[in-house]
Amino acid sequence: MESPLLSLRDVKVYFPIKSGLIIQQISGYIRAVNGVSLDIAAGETLGLVGESGCGKSTTARAILQLNPPTAGSIKFEGKEITGLRGGALRSIYRDMQIIYQDPYASLNPRMTIREIVTEPLRCFGMMGARDRKKRAEELLEIVGLDPRYINRYPHEFSGGQRQRIGIARALSVNPKIIICDEPVSALDVSIQAQIINLLEDLQSEFGFTYLFIAHDLSVVKHISNRIAVMYLGRIVELAPSGVIYHEPIHPYTRALLSAVPIPDPKVEQQRQRIILTGDVPSPDVENPGCDFASRCPRAFDRCTAEVPRLKEIKPGHFAACHLY
Repeated sequence: MESPLLSLRDVKVYFPIKSGLIIQQISGYIRAVNGVSLDIAAGETLGLVGESGCGKSTTARAILQLNPPTAGSIKFEGKEITGLRGGALRSIYRDMQIIYQDPYASLNPRMTIREIVTEPLRCFGMMGARDRKKRAEELLEIVGLDPRYINRYPHEFSGGQRQRIGIARALSVNPKIIICDEPVSALDVSIQAQIINLLEDLQSEFGFTYLFIAHDLSVVKHISNRIAVMYLGRIVELAPSGVIYHEPIHPYTRALLSAVPIPDPKVEQQRQRIILTGDVPSPDVENPGCDFASRCPRAFDRCTAEVPRLKEIKPGHFAACHLY
């Protein structure tokens, strides 16, 4: 990848642990993101998956500087954006938008759909009031909602419809990259496929770039070009979507895939589940070795003494594992 649209290098996000009631002192740190490196090309969809609490959403918030990184570098179109504040950071938000996980909490209940969808346009001083209304109606049509609903309030819509409104809001300023922070995890299974198909159609029509975050590997299977698997704040495997599903090499990725149900009773009965034992390390303790070593069925002495670095095992296939 010669010139990625978004590039992360050794990004860390630590949250201080404070003790004391009156005079608070920092007694340690929660290592939510612990050295993430990623490249996302223009027009592609990178899926970021992992179990709850592994740092996926914190990585997304670090990209948007909502949780400023403790260390590392984040570049957008070759420009360093870590440390930007005020107007300089504000200008970046025209090209970077987010779709939130909870469609019930991400929309202001006191605002109409028209106000919600046009708020980014108003904040950036784009278009007049009449043109903004017309743009809102166009966006509602694009995401599959009736423009006549434009003066209704969020409580009058279902969860799937609210998520479509959130998508319309993200599209309003024509961003270059959209961060989808588990956009379907709060929706019914029947609605999840509709939202994923909508995102794919929008990408085909407008050429958006997605960072698609999920904790379910089956959700990102079809929408992602490449998939990064995250465990306790680190990327443990990164490969094209088809390779991850058919040739996983990291023990954690294999365990995740073995838990994904297959809609074929015969295949489901024959395959072997990988049951992980052991304790998950605490994120406030610096581990001298691999974070997965305490649960890995193939761990050996080196795994507990040295942190594995993410390296290319096969062309385009990266893994952080001492087995390779």
